[in-house]
Amino acid sequence: MGREREQSKSEFDNAAREAAEHLLEQFWIRRDEEPEKYQSVREREQVLRSYFLDKAGFRLILHRYFAKLEKIPAEPESWMGIQTFHHPRDYAVFCCLLAYLESKAVDEQFLLSDLCEELRAVYPGDDALDWTHYEHRKSLVRVLRTSADLGILKVVDGTIEGFNYAEDNEVLYEVPVVARYFMRSYPKDLFQFATKEEILAADWPEGVDEALKRRHRVYRRLLLSPVMYSRDTVEADFLYLRNYRHRVREDIEKHTGFCFELYRNAALLTLPEQRVRFTLFPDNKAISDIAIQFAAVARERRAEDDIPLQFDGILGLTIPDFQKWVRICKERYGAGWSKQYREAGISQTAKELLAFLVEWKMAERDPETAAVHLRPLLARTTGRYPSDFDPSTVREGEISAKE
Repeated sequence: MGREREQSKSEFDNAAREAAEHLLEQFWIRRDEEPEKYQSVREREQVLRSYFLDKAGFRLILHRYFAKLEKIPAEPESWMGIQTFHHPRDYAVFCCLLAYLESKAVDEQFLLSDLCEELRAVYPGDDALDWTHYEHRKSLVRVLRTSADLGILKVVDGTIEGFNYAEDNEVLYEVPVVARYFMRSYPKDLFQFATKEEILAADWPEGVDEALKRRHRVYRRLLLSPVMYSRDTVEADFLYLRNYRHRVREDIEKHTGFCFELYRNAALLTLPEQRVRFTLFPDNKAISDIAIQFAAVARERRAEDDIPLQFDGILGLTIPDFQKWVRICKERYGAGWSKQYREAGISQTAKELLAFLVEWKMAERDPETAAVHLRPLLARTTGRYPSDFDPSTVREGEISAKE
């Protein structure tokens, strides 16, 4: 019995597959918060470490307090930022906070007022922090909330919400041990890097085989990005997918719950059914439903108007045409939209829809002409209401566009 159990831990079984999915989706798995997940990673450490390092160059860190997969992207994308941050100031304050925590001992406590004084002293740039300024206080509130959620700050007493309205609001914090491990280590001092490209390139030491780099880049794009387009990648990387598509499909589907799909201009990973642990499209946001309904309209309008595609599968539209298609979408499906979008103007809905599509790499804006480019991934989706759908019988917040 014991030998069989040990053997299962050395194989990539269902438990290892589930642990791999948690590592991919979460920043880290803290032992005190999720002991079962942590133990699952610990028991399958060997096979998880070997697989991620070989295929994507991701390093698995297993600490007595946490497990973390260092997911370095092949190419940085806008959605990879901290989603709770709304302004570049938030990131600057966050970095200053990390520097402040480095000066503190583990389990040392400090007051919000002391932190505010230190942040004002070290904040870079000409635009100094001013805690009488509402937006500056909001930035710090977002940073401290996010830090507490990540586990790099522990709230001992008080709440940060009061700082939104009064700069003299006090909170007592403590430095947890995991705060020391939030930043990943780099091969040299960050000040020696001039660009983000240099930081990414440093992940592969000199002399690393080009074939290994290619495999790492391909797997990183597949695992971390909604889609991998041939136009956005090195030609040799997409050629790798074409030549080894069967091997890649078998490997992905053996080690994760994803399905590998390869098309003429795009490759992506999908899930056969919704899984709560993942960030997926479509989700439960109202704009997500509108996106798949818009995809159905776009498919129909392209066929009726006989609009040709570009060589890479892109469908180009002017802003007025994009808004026109959004108007058609609203006229057809708007009765079932949330109140926010039923009452919003076409231009506002079009703006939010385009931002959402760009985030999911289903669209892009031409930097020269400002035209809208609908990308191939959008064509893979479509949505409509069931034939018996009656919006008058559905309460607000319970509407879904998917059939």
